[in-house]
Amino acid sequence: MARVRADTADEPTIVADPDRMHRDVLAARGRGRRVGFVPTMGALHAGHVSLVERAATECDDVAVSIFVNPTQFGPGEDFTRYPRSLEADVAAVAGRGATWIFAPHADAIYPPGCATRIVVDGPARRFEGELRPGHFSGVATVVCRLFLAVPADVAYFGAKDWQQTLVVKRMVRDLGLPVEIAVCPTIREPDGLAMSSRNAYLSGDDRTRATALHESLVLAERAWRAGEPVTAIEQTMRKHLASRGVAVDYAAIVDRESLEPPSKPPADAVALVAGRLGSTRLIDNLLLPRRG
Repeated sequence: MARVRADTADEPTIVADPDRMHRDVLAARGRGRRVGFVPTMGALHAGHVSLVERAATECDDVAVSIFVNPTQFGPGEDFTRYPRSLEADVAAVAGRGATWIFAPHADAIYPPGCATRIVVDGPARRFEGELRPGHFSGVATVVCRLFLAVPADVAYFGAKDWQQTLVVKRMVRDLGLPVEIAVCPTIREPDGLAMSSRNAYLSGDDRTRATALHESLVLAERAWRAGEPVTAIEQTMRKHLASRGVAVDYAAIVDRESLEPPSKPPADAVALVAGRLGSTRLIDNLLLPRRG
């Protein structure tokens, strides 16, 4: 049910203290208000804004977290250069329905002596889980910590990080966390490139070639609809990426829930792709129509 907010023009309140954030959200829910939550690492773009706007249509209050999580970056990854722009991020969601900006310091999320991590399996096993050891443990740990600080009714995630959404949903089910997970469509640039904070790293030439990720997914969907074998579709994806100078990490057609090879006859599947252009790594995906 869509909700009409009277305060969408107001500046969001910036909160750094998890305890205060927790109290504010519980107080709002105690007044019968439905609270939505959009977890982010900042460097907000139109994709993030779309999540906030979706939450604002479905909830009375919306919290947006901005926290660059150190535990999901592996050695040599881009933690130190990941963009940090709190002032611009606040401006991006002002008037879009955000009630609070939750911007905690690292020691508030990981207090001194913190020794607990969440280990995930299942949908975390393949693809990003293989290529980035420890990544999904870091994701699950920080998301759980954020859910404890922001005890919202529903949390909103973008479909671009499809595997991550499955990991979060699995964690929520396994731990019995009382939050609904809403997965929202990927927002794309006019040329098809999925919006990502990491797109800012791309050189002009790399930005042009980055469209190959989405193009490979479109080719995969076309071949999937034509009934081509999965192995042939994956080969087509890899060839197209390589022809545009993308170093391919994976290009796969899998079951959209388990991320295992599709069943026979195949039911609901997803095309996944990841690759590198220069020093920038991008991922994307496309849900495929049911066939067979």
